[in-house]
Amino acid sequence: MMLSERTTDRLRDIIEDARRIKAFIDGMTLDDFLASEKTLFAVERLLQRITEAAIQIDPSDAALLGRDLPIDKMRGLGNRLRHEYRDLNRAVVFEIARLDVPALAVAAETAIESGMTDGN
Repeated sequence: MMLSERTTDRLRDIIEDARRIKAFIDGMTLDDFLASEKTLFAVERLLQRITEAAIQIDPSDAALLGRDLPIDKMRGLGNRLRHEYRDLNRAVVFEIARLDVPALAVAAETAIESGMTDGN
């Protein structure tokens, strides 16, 4: 079964924003990240965009993507970024950006490359 064009577009959005996050934090330590307010806020905004893209993936396609794209987990993160921003542990944000986001981008790339999409 092929993924919808909407899902394919959202997967591409996730990949693009994941690349931006990587470029912003490449070579940074946690201390560097915490000291760079611009980077911290940019990464948080890009994480919001990624979570929104994940939310916009067609529900029928989400099941096909399986655990590699944990849609429910991303929804939860998006809610925290929007509503609990004052209480966010910035070290956790950094770890998500450093570890989870690249894995998510790989999963999105794999879904596109695996032929599950129509290439649009």
